[in-house]
Amino acid sequence: MSIEELTFRDRPINMNERGGRKWVYAKKPSGKWWTRRTIVAWILLAFWIGVPFIKINGNPLVLLDIANRKFIIFGAIFWAQDTFILALLMLSFVLFIVLFTVTYGRLWCGWTCPQTIFLEMVFRRIEYLIEGDYRERLHLDNSPWTVKKIFKKTLKHGIFILISVAMTNVFLMWFIGSEHWLEMIREPISKNLGGFAIMLLISGVFYWIYSFFREQICTMVCPYGRMQGVLLDSKSIMVAYDYKRGEPRGPRSTGDCIDCKQCVSVCPTGIDIRNGTQLECVNCSACIDQCNKVMKITGKAPGLIRYASEASIKGGHTKIWNARNRAYSVVLLIIFSFFVYTLASRPEIETTILRTPGLLYQEQDSTYSNVYNIKVVNKTHEEMPLELKILSHKGRIQLAGNKMTIKDQSMYESTFILYIPKAEITGDKTEVKFGIYSNGKLMETYQTTFVGP
Repeated sequence: MSIEELTFRDRPINMNERGGRKWVYAKKPSGKWWTRRTIVAWILLAFWIGVPFIKINGNPLVLLDIANRKFIIFGAIFWAQDTFILALLMLSFVLFIVLFTVTYGRLWCGWTCPQTIFLEMVFRRIEYLIEGDYRERLHLDNSPWTVKKIFKKTLKHGIFILISVAMTNVFLMWFIGSEHWLEMIREPISKNLGGFAIMLLISGVFYWIYSFFREQICTMVCPYGRMQGVLLDSKSIMVAYDYKRGEPRGPRSTGDCIDCKQCVSVCPTGIDIRNGTQLECVNCSACIDQCNKVMKITGKAPGLIRYASEASIKGGHTKIWNARNRAYSVVLLIIFSFFVYTLASRPEIETTILRTPGLLYQEQDSTYSNVYNIKVVNKTHEEMPLELKILSHKGRIQLAGNKMTIKDQSMYESTFILYIPKAEITGDKTEVKFGIYSNGKLMETYQTTFVGP
């Protein structure tokens, strides 16, 4: 047994004994699982690129406008006042990831994680096309610099830079919208110099990750692989080697594994799946396809490496649901149901009325007055004419501006003066209640204070 086999858990597989980088040259995968992953990846890439251009009622399908604290998620609009609802959504998502991992292992990493999709389905494919498969790439990297090598490296990294810039611009549209992005593109760079510099910086980070750092994101940075120790159990589905069928391994042994190491050659993180579950494994299924090819050549049944649980390999246990899965499912259902209820029952408008800071009351012949700032958020897809009334006292409202109209999914801000008869003010602070109406219908009430003498 080699030193690597004896010490494979002492350090990440892409690190040598001195702590230096050990490059992984993965063989180009092929097979039915690779084809399935490719289809899923292209669907997700099309979704990612197309989302900023998809409209619902004139609004983007998804918009994460952090600057204006406005978020649109699948047509539902969330403002800063909806932080609690967004927190429920995020909590539901985290619990879903936990439940999914407990049941199906790291299927997310190999099939839907953006890092894996971009690295394996975009950048590595370009690398295979320009530099060839793993033997050609290894030979090219170790060979002296020639015109051919300079051309291939320049072409590859030039395309990588262009893709990195394109990725950054697509991500930018998720945060500012496609219309705003198109406006910025048409304008001279001098008008958006800061944004252009940030775009170049982020593009540089993408280029560095996918050109040099690569699988180390999964093995050294991402915490998800380290969560396996607490999330996975013997019934979790993962890419697994059937040791009962494969051992003892070797060309002339009784086990089905002929120790060809083809499963290692295609692994994008360079691990040997036969050593069991490892944090570097992203469950990409490349080793399954490669092993099935060897099994076909040797006349043995496929599935020596397959999606399976430890319990199914050890004792033929096929059920994946247990008490832990059900408990997570119940909690997820409760929280997500609460999220749906909160979203469905939230008011159509959100009003904030506060006295203008630094101003005291004003005294007239028969009234006292206070100045207020009003902010109304329209959470619907319709324009609303609004009317503000005082409900708790006899009084009069003088609004800055002629009318109070708020566009769909917009915010209305203004100032008004509230006049209340002196006879109704009995102390230095009086609770007052306002009503916000639209077409004669009471939409919301708001209570604040009125300062008197």
